[in-house]
Amino acid sequence: MDFFDLDLLSPIAGAVVAGAIIGAEREYRASPAGFRTHILVSLSCCLLMLSAVHQIRWLTDTPEDIIRIDPVRMAHGLLTGIGFLCGGVIFRDGFNVRGLTTAASLWSTSALGILFGIGFYTLAIIGSVATLMVLAAANVTEKLFPVRRLARLKVRYKRQATPSREQFARMLMNHGFLPAAVSQSVDGAFVEYSTTLNSSDKMQTDILLEILHGDGAIAGFEYTPHDA
Repeated sequence: MDFFDLDLLSPIAGAVVAGAIIGAEREYRASPAGFRTHILVSLSCCLLMLSAVHQIRWLTDTPEDIIRIDPVRMAHGLLTGIGFLCGGVIFRDGFNVRGLTTAASLWSTSALGILFGIGFYTLAIIGSVATLMVLAAANVTEKLFPVRRLARLKVRYKRQATPSREQFARMLMNHGFLPAAVSQSVDGAFVEYSTTLNSSDKMQTDILLEILHGDGAIAGFEYTPHDA
């Protein structure tokens, strides 16, 4: 076997570069799967597809007339197997589900590795550029499109100065928030209201927190963004 065979080295190099570029972007964003993971996924898929495409090279003792090469079966197995790896980077954090973009990038990287492995360089390069552009465009889309943000708010009032639940909800709506159902708990001399807020304006949040800070009837409060 020629270790400098360009039919083998070129797809391997392309798969490594594509995995490195996408992995670097994920590493920059501190995702669960970063630089090395994406390289290994792309490289592994490429190697396995190369072994399927060049099957005749390692079936040396088998008559050529009975060899049936079917790289599609290998690709199907790879994409099925990568699903388990993608599932490992998705986890729930409170009300949030994290890792979906990283899982999608791993799936895309595996597809790119497959394309490099079968020698479909044009589509693989276009796919690499398109994947990187989609991942890099996250900041742009956040600025162009309003994003609804959820947050958990708990406010503890002194019992003798506690507003009703309706008054509490109305106060939040007056500041531009859409509170979900307001729950109430009583602990000795304190009454606590908790709800989930829905808003797309960060300035509204800052104003509300300032008001809560300055309210003498409030013994304490807790504000927890769901994207934190």
